[in-house]
Amino acid sequence: QVRPRESGGGLVQAGGSLRLSCAFPGMILSTFWSKPMGWYRQSPGKERELVARIERGGTPNYADSVKGRFTISRENSRKMMYLQMNSLKPEDTAVYYCNHGEDWGQGTQVTVSS
Repeated sequence: QVRPRESGGGLVQAGGSLRLSCAFPGMILSTFWSKPMGWYRQSPGKERELVARIERGGTPNYADSVKGRFTISRENSRKMMYLQMNSLKPEDTAVYYCNHGEDWGQGTQVTVSS
């Protein structure tokens, strides 16, 4: 079992940008692109929610709250997934988790100050 590893979280002012990365150490390439993958987030007192997801065929899907501001992408040759977050809002503050199939990362904190 491969545990995804997130990086790139931090503190940013409202209107700023962050780029999250997710690595899949030890995962073979065919497994990497054979399953859906995505980013989820969880704020204190709330359930974990989908932020953005890439389906097996490569189609991206976004939560309505982030459409037009966030972009999910993947780099097959490096087995990496990214989440570019622009025009960040305080309500985007959460722990962001990388997901691949049944595997979850430990999460990275994103804090947006007003």
